[in-house]
Amino acid sequence: MDQKLQITVSPHIRSSVTTGAIMLDVIIALCPALVASILLFGVRALYITAICVLACVLSELAFELITKRTPTIGDLSAIVTGMLLAFNLPVSVPEWQAILGSIVAIVVVKQLFGGIGNNFANPAITARIVLLLSFSQSMTNWTRPGGLSDGDLVSSATPLAMAAEGTGKLPSLFDLVLGKHAGCLGETCALALLMGGIYLLIRRVITWHTPVAFIGTVFLVSFFAKDFSLEAGLYQIFSGGLMLGAIFMATDYATSPPTAAGKLVFGVGCGLITAAIRLWGTYPEGVSFAILFMNLLTPYITKLCARRVFGTARRKKVQKA
Repeated sequence: MDQKLQITVSPHIRSSVTTGAIMLDVIIALCPALVASILLFGVRALYITAICVLACVLSELAFELITKRTPTIGDLSAIVTGMLLAFNLPVSVPEWQAILGSIVAIVVVKQLFGGIGNNFANPAITARIVLLLSFSQSMTNWTRPGGLSDGDLVSSATPLAMAAEGTGKLPSLFDLVLGKHAGCLGETCALALLMGGIYLLIRRVITWHTPVAFIGTVFLVSFFAKDFSLEAGLYQIFSGGLMLGAIFMATDYATSPPTAAGKLVFGVGCGLITAAIRLWGTYPEGVSFAILFMNLLTPYITKLCARRVFGTARRKKVQKA
């Protein structure tokens, strides 16, 4: 039988997994945190999330139509960006700031660099930092959880802020796990975020390397810095946006290394920077800045931790004559 040899470019191993399927899994994994935010902060949490999602989708569609690109809103990535951005905002944030942050995330960070897979940094993280630096008062106007029946938002400091300033009664570790403390609307309930992380691991959307390295590094640095205090280490990992950042944003495919070794280096770097800012910096929280800084180092980490191509010899050092 006459057969011709076909030569094709990689990848040669294909699967039915698509970008849309991966993003749908991420959306499902974010749902427990969304439900928890509604129960803790009221229906305004759903309202802010809906605004961010809608603004992200419309921004992406409008930009692609104006630039005559093929619309990509069907891959669901804009929805994920909108949810993650909302989860990084206080529930009392003005609507127009949430919309502005969505435009920055989609247009400036994502689309201007070529769209999904080409962005240099995580869009939601970058937009959150832009809003924080531009509108620091509203972005740090934290509110105490009051539940669905509480129509009035009562201002309160976050656990990290109270610990840094040494003021106020700190919530218990149990309250931290359940989210009964002030903070961004999607970062407070560690239990809900862990449920989402387990789902992503089961679905093999993410691997354990970056989250474990990130969270573990923060725990160890805090443990040793606070005179071997187990409680201090646990307090740091269940407070602030560490769980949200480590599970859902530091694992972004486009802005993190692809290899296992690279993911570990990336996670450790994020953990060291986060712990340094929290323990010795002027900001009580450092997750966003840590992830953004490590995003910028991702190309170098990828090159450093690149695997040897199968069938090639190891690179030998050139000896000087």
